[in-house]
Amino acid sequence: MEQISSQGKKVAIFGYSQAKKEDKLYQEAFEVCRILAQEGYTIVNGAGPGVMRAATEGAKAGGGKTIGVAFKSEGMSNFEGRDLENKVDELIITDNYLERTLKLLEIGDVFVIFNGGTGTISEFGMAWGLARLYYGTHEPLILYGSWWYEVMEVFGKNMKLRDEELRVYRIVDSPKEVLEEIKGLIG
Repeated sequence: MEQISSQGKKVAIFGYSQAKKEDKLYQEAFEVCRILAQEGYTIVNGAGPGVMRAATEGAKAGGGKTIGVAFKSEGMSNFEGRDLENKVDELIITDNYLERTLKLLEIGDVFVIFNGGTGTISEFGMAWGLARLYYGTHEPLILYGSWWYEVMEVFGKNMKLRDEELRVYRIVDSPKEVLEEIKGLIG
């Protein structure tokens, strides 16, 4: 496998593993990553199916590089596992889900979080928590989709959040907005 230069900016993508090619979610993730790759960003994802594969395919369509982070999932009956059709340039294998998530968060310079299930919620929660802990030097979070406004409003209304926790993310609704936010946040 080709080694990726650590000099380029890396965008970690999180989202629904069950998204299919015909789904709007899959197509949006593809397009976001195509545009980002054209601008020189390396795309990082969990090396699985759905949004993760869409991210890799989009990056390849944009002439970009990809890094996948998977884990040894033996004995798990409810995990989609490594998608061999997700043809990343560099593959990192960790021992478990927690290490995989931490590695994705370590590698990414910015996180784009699409709609997803409990895995995506878990990844978002860790990214959001780290952003609060390292506020001011944190990696930015970009939440893709206008439906996030309602989710974040409910969190803000019902949870015991600090002001900075509500300032560490941006909500966008188009691939172009993702690119604009990333350029404004990390260059």
